Amino acid sequence: MAIKESSDELNPTVATSGAVAPVSRPARTIKDYLALALATCGVGYLPLAPGTWGSLLGVGVYLAIQWFAWQHVERSGLSIFELLPLILAVELVMIGAIVIGGIWAASRTEGLTGRKDPGKIVIDEVAGQMIALLPIIPGRNLNWISIFIAFVLFRLFDIVKPYPARHLERLKAGLGVMGDDVVAGAYAAIGTAVLIAALFTP
Repeated sequence: MAIKESSDELNPTVATSGAVAPVSRPARTIKDYLALALATCGVGYLPLAPGTWGSLLGVGVYLAIQWFAWQHVERSGLSIFELLPLILAVELVMIGAIVIGGIWAASRTEGLTGRKDPGKIVIDEVAGQMIALLPIIPGRNLNWISIFIAFVLFRLFDIVKPYPARHLERLKAGLGVMGDDVVAGAYAAIGTAVLIAALFTP
């Protein structure tokens, strides 16, 4: 049974004795390069802690959504609370698109690399981190403490993999890659909501 790598795990070169016959592989297609781009999000090739970089990218996407929301607030004169349903809908649609695209991209990347969930795949961390950030309400508790809490909790649950995350990662191809991080993100979201309530409720 193939063991899933942690996205933060370094992949040391394995020394082999004797000559190794070159393996001929078919030329990569545009779809292959698109899958690699989506799966790695550009940061999966970084030499250290690609999973953490993927989580930081998830924070960046979240902040971009909030920035656009604030721009709309300033132009429309509406309060941020009047826009909350729209903001939440945009976040959920974005997460859904990342998860669906990630399943396809991760499946194809596994086929290209011949490995189960190689460390360079970080789109699962992007989705999971965005789920963890959902409880943060813009304008009320959108601050670096809340974001830091969500970030740390997601990284923790992504490593610990509480039930049923470890079971889901055994699913085939992209479903296994994305499934465990979605669960880790959900656990982190619950923890973030609890801590925000404890820290920010008068």
